[in-house]
Amino acid sequence: MSDFFDMVKNLKHSGPAAKMCPACGSMKVKQQGSLSGWLLPAVYACEECGYVGRVVLEREDEGEGPQKR
Repeated sequence: MSDFFDMVKNLKHSGPAAKMCPACGSMKVKQQGSLSGWLLPAVYACEECGYVGRVVLEREDEGEGPQKR
């Protein structure tokens, strides 16, 4: 149970993760639409390859996230 609380604590204190395009790996991904992500599921668009979709990758830096044991 303590592992669960540690995980929630890390999630609570982590900032927004950088978004990456799943097609080309570019970091130039923007959320589209004013209601996207609030009323409707978020839709993202890549400025590099033109990908448009609901799936994006989130990049986690080495110093962030749960600690490895």
